[in-house]
Amino acid sequence: MSFTAKQWLTQIRGLDLPAKIRIMNVCGGHERSISMAGLRGALPNEIELIPGPGCPVCICPEEDIYDAIQLALHEDITLVAFGDMLRVPVNVAKKEIRSLEQAKAAGADIRPIASPSDAVRLATEQPDRRVVFFAAGFETTMAPVAGMLAAGVPDNLLVLLSGRLTWPAVSMLLNSGTPGFGALIAPGHVSTIMGAEEWQFVVDKHHIPTAVAGFTPQSLLAAFYSVCRQSIEKNPFLDNCYAEVVTTHGNMGAKNVLYKVMDIADANWRGIGTIPDSGFFLNDNYAAYDARKYFSLFQEDTQRKRAGEMPPGCDCAQVVLGKIYPNECRIFGKGCSPQKPIGPCMVSDEGACRIWWSEGGAQRENVSA
Repeated sequence: MSFTAKQWLTQIRGLDLPAKIRIMNVCGGHERSISMAGLRGALPNEIELIPGPGCPVCICPEEDIYDAIQLALHEDITLVAFGDMLRVPVNVAKKEIRSLEQAKAAGADIRPIASPSDAVRLATEQPDRRVVFFAAGFETTMAPVAGMLAAGVPDNLLVLLSGRLTWPAVSMLLNSGTPGFGALIAPGHVSTIMGAEEWQFVVDKHHIPTAVAGFTPQSLLAAFYSVCRQSIEKNPFLDNCYAEVVTTHGNMGAKNVLYKVMDIADANWRGIGTIPDSGFFLNDNYAAYDARKYFSLFQEDTQRKRAGEMPPGCDCAQVVLGKIYPNECRIFGKGCSPQKPIGPCMVSDEGACRIWWSEGGAQRENVSA
């Protein structure tokens, strides 16, 4: 019989916890579930939950968004993107267009979509017009994008890809020498595709307690209990607390199509820099659908003063790296809000700043305390 959330809390409160155990929850969906369920306030004070780099909107390279804006404004195309991407601002002068949403208001043909099939449908419906799918996301999103291409798409559909793998960002933090956390909650959706085994390196190489979690309070609390107990017993291992969905090896069909369509190479993360082997790119067999190869627009931008960076005053990079809590950002609630986002973490429902704002701001003491 599985425990209820209340029973898991009782189990956690019964542990002989150390003075402080810092647990990073990588996934933005986990952060939303934690905040909506009020888990920070329910857990013992010894447990500190730290949001991690698991929001694709937050780390999408600024220059990729800028390129999408320029394509929509200056080429005779229809540009489609997942809804959250339309509001992410780039670093240009205030008088210039700073987001896809503003470009749409200025007359560009930009449309939000919910899935790759929407892009295929739109391209099929208007065969004489070029459609560009600005596809940003992690493994969970890249698998259906790859599946779309592998199944065949209309000749007038191109893809502007901005895909990232999750685990290299965690590896980068752990290799930094100052990761700021002593246990890891691995993302459930990504693990569904890639398998729990993708996180085995955290235990084998870094000896850090790790658990894969789902999105209910019960699954999250089971994962918190697991990593706390591992820490107390000094016996780190990889625990799958989302076994009803996540398997050891993941969805082999999805992984096979990913590797059929895409290559993996070094890639930039907004505000963080280049992370080795962390980006998805269309391979040579699908180069005909690569918007970067089709249009001559793409070249190094040397005109914008802050190209590729976070906006002035924005500490989103520190938030996604787990160095500070959202309410420690210098502009959190001071000009940056979901209504008028300055930084990318305030845009998406999976962005830590947006989540914290929605739940009332500060939820617990500062990370740096």
